[in-house]
Amino acid sequence: MLEIQNIAKTFNMGTVNEKKALQGLSLTLQDGDFVTVIGGNGAGKSTMLNAIAGVWPVDEGKIIIAGNDITSLPEYKRAAFLGRVFQDPMNGTAADMNIEENLALALRRGSRRTLKLGINKTERKLYYDTLSRLGLGLQGRMTSKVGLLSGGQRQALTLLMATLKQPKLLLLDEHTAALDPKTAKKVLDLTQEMVEKQHLTALMVTHNMKDAIQIGNRLIMMHEGRIIYDVAGEEKKKLQVEDLLRKFEEASGEEFANDRMMLAK
Repeated sequence: MLEIQNIAKTFNMGTVNEKKALQGLSLTLQDGDFVTVIGGNGAGKSTMLNAIAGVWPVDEGKIIIAGNDITSLPEYKRAAFLGRVFQDPMNGTAADMNIEENLALALRRGSRRTLKLGINKTERKLYYDTLSRLGLGLQGRMTSKVGLLSGGQRQALTLLMATLKQPKLLLLDEHTAALDPKTAKKVLDLTQEMVEKQHLTALMVTHNMKDAIQIGNRLIMMHEGRIIYDVAGEEKKKLQVEDLLRKFEEASGEEFANDRMMLAK
């Protein structure tokens, strides 16, 4: 479903601020894989997701989704293949539009727009039924402005919008990091449910090592723009946080130094 072939990305090349964010990164995801991604600050986790999404072009290498080479496609043309949820609940939705208008935008992502009437009865029922499954009462507030929702409600809506058209690949960039623990668990549970029910292929960057172990069927660890550890199946299920810390030190030759991730273990 996803092939990343030897991609590289350097920011501020040739200056004193030069930063090699990705260095010959290769990764293959099979259909239905749910891969969690961990690593310290500056490991290249978000840079990898941004490269896939087309936020910026890579310097070299290829990115292929479901057999389609999207390496040279602009960000808006990749929308037909991707769904994405960001760390900030304020991203991914239009605050001044209501809930059903946001869902209508998501339903039309990657499609040609027409001059037809905006939202018909069939669509409205789809939105009502889909919102009902969230269990947050949003189905009764479809005409409410999204800007009035709480962070957790907004993130749940963003997740729903990202998966409404069953994307080839779902990108989750620390999408529970800005939420309180109770709300974060709710959104994480919804994520697992949606990925499993729709048989989606997903990449989830997380700062929580315990979540990285418990969620999905595969885990990768990044360091200095490379993948230094890749584990799946039964081996992943048996992992402990201490095992990840030891693996990091063995692969990188240095201690794991990310206070945020250490506190979340």
